[in-house]
Amino acid sequence: MSKSSFFQDFKAFAVKGNAVDLAVGVIIGGAFGKIVSSIVDDLIMPPIGWLIGGVDFKDLSVKLPAAIEGQTEVTINYGNFIQTVFDFLIVAFCVFMLVRGIQALKKKEEPAAPAPPAGPTQEELLTQIRDLLEKQSKA
Repeated sequence: MSKSSFFQDFKAFAVKGNAVDLAVGVIIGGAFGKIVSSIVDDLIMPPIGWLIGGVDFKDLSVKLPAAIEGQTEVTINYGNFIQTVFDFLIVAFCVFMLVRGIQALKKKEEPAAPAPPAGPTQEELLTQIRDLLEKQSKA
């Protein structure tokens, strides 16, 4: 494969609408993720922590003792995990609502399929067969 062919193929791929749409989606998704993280960290979790007794979820952790003397303690930060789960649930719900809205718009945009042409009824077909049999028997 020559270099010019490689670059022509890459250019054809990069300029396609799907690749550009994907890039825009990734950029918007990254920014949306930051907004959701801020909503969870700054607006949702503080009132929940306040309701359950002034707990800051970022501080929730389990400290494991050092395995070797002189080593620092290891912590399992399950509070951050809880916040990440809330982030995921909010993003998943928003994506679900977006997809559901797009599907509803597609259903409205699609024109109704034309009705198939009406064929002869069973009685009409039987009448035609009878007439053909009569013609064959007379001939």
